Amino acid sequence: MNLFTDIRTLVIDSLAAMTAEGTLPEGLDLANVAVEPPRDAAHGDMATNAAMVLAKPAKMKPRDIAEALAAKLGADTRVASAEVAGPGFLNLRLEASVWQEVLGKVLKGGEAYGRSDLGQGKKVNVEYVSANPTGPLHVGHTRGAVFGDALASLLDYAGYEVTREYYINDGGAQVDVLARSAYLRYLEAHGQTVEFPDGTYPGEYLKDVGAALKDKYGAQFIDQPEEIWLEEIRNAATEMMMDLIRGDLALLGIKMDVFYSEKSLYGTGRIETALESLDAKGLIYEGVLEPPKGKKPDDWEPREQTLFKSTEHGDDVDRPVKKSDGAWTYFAPDIAYHYDKVSRGFDMLIDIFGADHGGYVKRMKAAVSALSDGQVPLDIKLCQLVKLFKDGQEFKMSKRAGTFVTLRDVVEAVGADVTRFMLLTRKNDQGFDFDLDKALEQSKDNPVFYVQYANARIHSTLRKAAEAGIATDDATLASADLSTLAHDAQLSVARKIAEWPRQVEIAARTNEPHRIAFFLYDLASDLHGLYHLGKSEMSLRFVNESSQTATHANLALARSVSIVISAGLGILGVKPAQEM
Repeated sequence: MNLFTDIRTLVIDSLAAMTAEGTLPEGLDLANVAVEPPRDAAHGDMATNAAMVLAKPAKMKPRDIAEALAAKLGADTRVASAEVAGPGFLNLRLEASVWQEVLGKVLKGGEAYGRSDLGQGKKVNVEYVSANPTGPLHVGHTRGAVFGDALASLLDYAGYEVTREYYINDGGAQVDVLARSAYLRYLEAHGQTVEFPDGTYPGEYLKDVGAALKDKYGAQFIDQPEEIWLEEIRNAATEMMMDLIRGDLALLGIKMDVFYSEKSLYGTGRIETALESLDAKGLIYEGVLEPPKGKKPDDWEPREQTLFKSTEHGDDVDRPVKKSDGAWTYFAPDIAYHYDKVSRGFDMLIDIFGADHGGYVKRMKAAVSALSDGQVPLDIKLCQLVKLFKDGQEFKMSKRAGTFVTLRDVVEAVGADVTRFMLLTRKNDQGFDFDLDKALEQSKDNPVFYVQYANARIHSTLRKAAEAGIATDDATLASADLSTLAHDAQLSVARKIAEWPRQVEIAARTNEPHRIAFFLYDLASDLHGLYHLGKSEMSLRFVNESSQTATHANLALARSVSIVISAGLGILGVKPAQEM
């Protein structure tokens, strides 16, 4: 149930009636007619741009359209007033009963209220984290993990069929470095003194790996040349690192549907098949790229290479897929991986990268466009860096990791729920300063506390009411007489609740789960404001000792807020607090 959609339908029906009467010409495109909250709440409950977008194609003055439309809308029993503003904007005020009825629908629908069929069951693949399997996840990975998981939940809530996927980067040189680093820890586990040369991983987390390798292989690889042990130790260390990463993700409540190995693309013909599909479309050729201006990219060389015509699908330059020595570029397996995604029948792909992968956006979009003949959109979301602060100072590196702050460090400092919510209070492409002290502060300035406290406050009120013998179950509250909810502060909360389905669809359309966190903070603020007004105005108290009718209505309003907060926190992957 989306009240904004309902009122838009009313506007569209009214425009159709105006067309039938001859007030408007036939054949007008109504796709851009919108109904949304006005920029200034003092102007009304909703506003429509209908007159402004139809004036030119109708060859009429927008104000003339708006006045005729206002007369139509004003006849509807839900509309208290329809006022023309400026050159032709139309502001609507709805009857209090409309907002009151929303609460009944929330209480009957429960946390299904706000769910949408926007996605219509379309299959979407959300790939996120995809960190190299060379160590524990760090704070940068944490942001991408939280963002990706919340986005996947949001899309599921909005009616998409979502697959959560992790791409294991186990096919490149970094896993050989992991193997050599693990081998040093293996020797150390046998009592040898080792040094870590530049380019290896000195983190203490590999001590456990070294010990496990000793248990598994005994002394068989001591004093053996690299070609004897490299593959065996690489495979074993990679699997142990993936177990570590799975454990890190579990700390945040993240569970992937698919772990896809890059290594599975090599020597299996999958890369060749993907490039053959592009070649069949005339998009692969042998050539020499022009020297780039400024800094030379890693994949440029001044000799003939196998190139992908990515410029035909929106890229700035064509991209190498095979080097002059016959080796694949880094881009080739990425093409093959996305070819596999397209082949699996996804209707939409979303990749979540760190900010340092910004240069890959155009080439990957070009590849997916070419592979799918433009039928499968790819949205790439970049997550900017996170800086951690504690006691006013930037948080230092983890001793265990050696070079960075780990996901586990953050979760152990503030908890999984706080970590998730805080990282979703900024848009993904904005840098984020994460103050660990502020995250634990119990104040309005701490958004996660403020939202959780609103939900806990409601549950506390419901418990006390039940202890006083007042029925607080949703069925009873849904059938309450809500006509007593007439105060501006009460109706303001009801209006905010009515916006929830609209906010879900906007967030899902834009792939922006931070909008959910913002909405929850605003809803919590309205709830807290109403609660404090009740200290001076008896009629606004959730439990009104002088009126059981008013009490049930007030509790219905409060419970509706809790239902929406719980649904929103569920999308963000945060457990709603019932007491604090």
